[in-house]
Amino acid sequence: MRIMRNIALGIVVLASCGTMAGCGSSENDYTPKPPTFYRITMPEKDYATMDTAILPFTFEYPIYSTLNIKRNEKDIKWFDIIFPQFNGTVFISYKSLSGGKRTLATETDTAHQMVAMHYNMASGVHEQGYTDPDNDVYANTYTLKGKNIASTYQFWATDSTHHFIRGAFYINGNPNYDSLQPVYEFIHDDIIHFIESIRWR
Repeated sequence: MRIMRNIALGIVVLASCGTMAGCGSSENDYTPKPPTFYRITMPEKDYATMDTAILPFTFEYPIYSTLNIKRNEKDIKWFDIIFPQFNGTVFISYKSLSGGKRTLATETDTAHQMVAMHYNMASGVHEQGYTDPDNDVYANTYTLKGKNIASTYQFWATDSTHHFIRGAFYINGNPNYDSLQPVYEFIHDDIIHFIESIRWR
C-alpha cells in the first residue's frame, strides 16, 4: 500500500510540474496587442452661410458647429467656430488693413510667428498656398504633425489690400495625433471649405 501511495503522489507531482511548465511557456509566447482607439463617428458634411453686418465678409461653416463672436470693434473682430462633438475650436481673428495701422507684411509675419511657436513639438510642417483671383482671396495653410502638437492647422486669408483673417484649430484637451488623426483630417476639410467660401463685402 505504501508503494502505491508513493506512485500516486509521484503522478500528482509530475502533473503539477507539467501544468506549471505549460503556463510558463504560455507567458513566454505572449505577444502584446497594438494600442486601439475609440471609433469616432463623423457627421455628414453640410454647410450654412454666415452673413451678418458685424463681419465685413461672408463665409460658410459646418452645420454641426456653432459660432461665437467674442470681439466686435470697427477694425478688429474675433470669433470662434466650435465643434462640440470633437471638443475642438477654430479661433479666428479679423483685422482691417485700411487706415495705415496695419500692413499685409506685418500681419503675415505675425501669422508665421504664431505657427513657429509649435515647431518644437512638430515632427513636420506642410505649407500650402491658395489663390482665388475671381473672388480676390489669397491664403496660406499650415499643417503641423506631431504626437502632442497643440494646433494641427493654422491659416491666414486676405485680399492683400483691405482685409486679413487668421485662424488656428485647437483640441480642448490633451492632444494625441495618432488617436485624433481622423478628427484632424475631418476638420481640415472644413477649414479649407471656410477659406474657399470667403466673400468680401
